Amino acid sequence: MSFWQKMKMNMARFMEGRYGVDYLGNFTLYTGLILTVLDMFLNTGLLGFVGMALYVITIYRMFSKNREKRMMENRKYIELTEGWKKKFRQYKLRLKNSKQYKYFKCPKCKALLRLTRGCGQKHVTCARCKHEFDQKA
Repeated sequence: MSFWQKMKMNMARFMEGRYGVDYLGNFTLYTGLILTVLDMFLNTGLLGFVGMALYVITIYRMFSKNREKRMMENRKYIELTEGWKKKFRQYKLRLKNSKQYKYFKCPKCKALLRLTRGCGQKHVTCARCKHEFDQKA
């Protein structure tokens, strides 16, 4: 068995039962990296300190054996960021299809609806709240 195979086996044995990397870990790692690079240009010291603290948190979470607590933290992070991610995806889609569709909101429930451009005045029924209204495309 070669040296590298032994190292790989030892590392696998060490990581056995540990939590590993998740979405929150990636976020803290990349945020720490960005803050450290910004600190190199701005030379404030505070950004570098916060970046290093985020690195320590990331490493602590990766090597933690308390899997339930780490999964709960990651679940909370996903719940907090899911709304922003959904809005960003919808904005990108609306921007991409803006020549083909006219987007508007239901006056009652504020649901996002669309009509094909150039179809004129239409009687629209909201799929969410069943409110009926007229809309020009």
